[in-house]
Amino acid sequence: MSTSEAIRSSLIESARRVRRSEALTKEAEALEADEVDRAEMLAVTALMESLRATR
Repeated sequence: MSTSEAIRSSLIESARRVRRSEALTKEAEALEADEVDRAEMLAVTALMESLRATR
């Protein structure tokens, strides 16, 4: 692989990682904004805490 090809490959992979990171951030923000999902998350957290506290 030439230096030029290696640089190009590295730049492409870096761009892919940035896009994946941005997509995950958007997905997390959407989940955080979903009131039903947040309520379920809090309920599961409370259940897990109650189970942990009994041991």
